[in-house]
Amino acid sequence: MNPYEAPSLTEFPTLDRRDFLRLTSFVGGGLVLGSFLKISGTAHAAEIAKTAPSGDFTPNAYVRLGLDGSITLICPRPDSGQGVKTSLPMILAEDLEVSWQSVTVQMADLNAVYGSQTAGGSTSTPTFYLLLRQLGTTARVMLIDAAAQTWGVPAAECFAEAASVHHKASKKSLPYRDLVAKAATLPVPDAKQAVLKDPKDFKLLGQRIGGVDNQKIVTGQNLFGLDFKLPGLVYAVFEKCPVFGGKVVSANLDRIKTLPGVKDAFIIDGTKDLRGLMPGVAILADSTWAAFSARRQLKVTWDEGAFANDSWDGFTKQAQDLAAKGTGNVVRKDGDVDAAFASAAKVVESAYSYPFISHANLEPQNCTASVTADRAEIWAPTQNPGAGADIVAKVLNIPKENITVHILRAGGGFGRRLSADFVIEAAAIAQKAGVPVKLVWSREDDLRHDHFRPGGFHFLKGSVDAAGKISGFRNHSVFFAGGLGADEFPSRFIPNHLGLSSVLPNNVPMGPWRAPGSCVFSFVYQSFIDELAHAAGRDPVEIRLELLGDKGMVPGTGERGTPYNAARMKAVVKLVAEKAGWGKKLPRGQGMGIAFHFSHRGYIAQVAEVTVSKSGDLKVDRVVCVSDVGSQIVNLSGAENQVEGSIVDGLSAAWRQELNIERGRIVESNLAEYQLIRMPDAPKKIECHFLKSDNPPTGLGEPVLPPLAPAVANAIFAATGKRIRQLPFAKTDLSWS
Repeated sequence: MNPYEAPSLTEFPTLDRRDFLRLTSFVGGGLVLGSFLKISGTAHAAEIAKTAPSGDFTPNAYVRLGLDGSITLICPRPDSGQGVKTSLPMILAEDLEVSWQSVTVQMADLNAVYGSQTAGGSTSTPTFYLLLRQLGTTARVMLIDAAAQTWGVPAAECFAEAASVHHKASKKSLPYRDLVAKAATLPVPDAKQAVLKDPKDFKLLGQRIGGVDNQKIVTGQNLFGLDFKLPGLVYAVFEKCPVFGGKVVSANLDRIKTLPGVKDAFIIDGTKDLRGLMPGVAILADSTWAAFSARRQLKVTWDEGAFANDSWDGFTKQAQDLAAKGTGNVVRKDGDVDAAFASAAKVVESAYSYPFISHANLEPQNCTASVTADRAEIWAPTQNPGAGADIVAKVLNIPKENITVHILRAGGGFGRRLSADFVIEAAAIAQKAGVPVKLVWSREDDLRHDHFRPGGFHFLKGSVDAAGKISGFRNHSVFFAGGLGADEFPSRFIPNHLGLSSVLPNNVPMGPWRAPGSCVFSFVYQSFIDELAHAAGRDPVEIRLELLGDKGMVPGTGERGTPYNAARMKAVVKLVAEKAGWGKKLPRGQGMGIAFHFSHRGYIAQVAEVTVSKSGDLKVDRVVCVSDVGSQIVNLSGAENQVEGSIVDGLSAAWRQELNIERGRIVESNLAEYQLIRMPDAPKKIECHFLKSDNPPTGLGEPVLPPLAPAVANAIFAATGKRIRQLPFAKTDLSWS
């Protein structure tokens, strides 16, 4: 998995009449509507095609109306806080004409018939919005037809409301539960009959609705992976080498086995793959307390391997040496940057960097597993159940069809639980122990053995011409994994552009972190554009609008290129400047900064307003955010929460979060050293504005985060004259006089 790329669908679903499958043999005999959703790249497409009626469609969601009036939505995507257990019932309920609370969400186990069950890339809303609306509409039309036939009247004289069908003339009504059996015998209506509700008639979508699990969460009811228990299970901890890829030479297992509560202790050899099963020592006990206590007395001799001398300082020197050579993989080349620099009125050169950071999920990684020689059952708070099944099958040599994965609610994901290291660890320990095992990571495990957001270095050179326009842009990016995309803004918008990319050899496990790639690229490029604006004596908003120009839709580059709608971005930039009162005079020590970014099909612009004391104390007074994520906000409360959460998360990562590497290992071990922002550090005020556009709804969990860091950094410059070129902000002295 490329840690700079979010998992995403290569195409959004389109449905026609043959996409619907009506089953009447379901338990209870109710009306069951399933959809066949075309998703390219589905791993099991060939397998499912054998059983799908049309031969090339994957069943992706089911709605069941029971004879007792119950409505069940089977949701194949995990919920790690993005709110699908609330938003998806709302979508279905709107067109079905029922209350959203009456829809029971049943979280699906891993099953090939659902296609992708990955929760990542902000894909849940765009994947299911149209799908569930069509399912709700189809069910409603069939129920109306059933009532019309019962009464012997035309269906056009009937309407649905509040889980009942009503006849306008006679005032008769029948609840859905009395119509389900008859509706199940009727033909599925065609597209002309099953017309979606006009958005102007929405009663539910766009309203503020509290999360369905909120009460359970705040009252401590069992919801999460850590809460799950099985009869007869034992609790496990797993000690891994502090140097990534290191191996166990020996351990004091005999001593550990004598400690109170300890059931067993043994060595796991692991695999060579950093994304596979890490070698380590497992301790099994009758409680987490006993397992954690025994671990404190564990003594292991490690073979630390070839990367035991790696350090951040060493990586920095290597990156600087690579940049000095001026060579790298040419990612993009437009025009002639050297000519642009030679004829420029001003040339600016800067180096930017950002560190490795952890996801720091509130709920540490955990997994429960029951495994035999040829069968495995897994209970995991995962964002990617398919990855868990794949690695268990591969490493433990268990047929994939013999692996069951139950998806539990996760206490935070942000990309961390797309990896399956904790799943294979639990499964491998359970197989060797011969009993069900609940593996629990400590906070130290979670910080030091994360699949980290990659660090990186960018060596930039830009120019402005005599008219004050940005004329040239050169970027040499040095990464630890992956690479720079050819379409990363401002490419395609500057006539002379050169993008180079290099990769440093390393042994650090990395993975997607909320808004992969975008979360750091935005800081670099939006900050440097700000540098060029000030070098040219231009207003930062004005120069950004000029860059976007009148291009409209800009096509992507190559097969994987991403189209960029400059008109949509200009609209959010203009609105955020208006809402923030851009251009107002502020005293020294106060400043406003702007940034925008496009990712996950969302167009976002933010203005941050800060105060910096002479001694360098930073306060973020206000963040104004404008988001264009399509034509319809599903749940306004959830959307606002996503915006506010992204801004706080982005500020924490930009201001405080940093992992240092020395002697091949992570230095920080707990939250006392790995600092998240505290409540007094949060923005005093966050303003959320949504700009509707005539485009399909898209996700909000990730695209709001990237503009925050550069908006605040640019505001700090406006307030103090100090330019931040490395994250976190805390590394830069912000004092001024």
